[in-house]
Amino acid sequence: MAKILLVEDNEMNRDMLSRRLRRRGYNVVLAVDGPSGVKMAQTEAPDLVLMDMSLPVVDGWEATRRLKTEAATKHIPVIALTAHAMSGDREKALEAGCDDYDTKPVELPRLLEKIEALLTGDETASAEISAP
Repeated sequence: MAKILLVEDNEMNRDMLSRRLRRRGYNVVLAVDGPSGVKMAQTEAPDLVLMDMSLPVVDGWEATRRLKTEAATKHIPVIALTAHAMSGDREKALEAGCDDYDTKPVELPRLLEKIEALLTGDETASAEISAP
């Protein structure tokens, strides 16, 4: 069972997405801001991180940069999640170190495909479905 770290400050989004992921067999751990997300990634060693980009204290862009510069966490795939999908945000997420990008509201089938592509290392599947 893959462990997913969901870093999301909105309680409703966090609850809804974590329940849906757990129903599909994932072990889900939660963080509510950038610093706790970085700490949880270090202590929980998740297989994948779903990172909200609009977080309090430290935003998802900076939290991802921190994860990708530390030896213990740089290998963990990160999918950026954002409700404010603007032109260039996908490129900005990839530059920050995210491995993929998705928009909110979450379309679960699309997100699950991206998660599975990154967990299995199927880069061709990920490339085919990267666009939100």
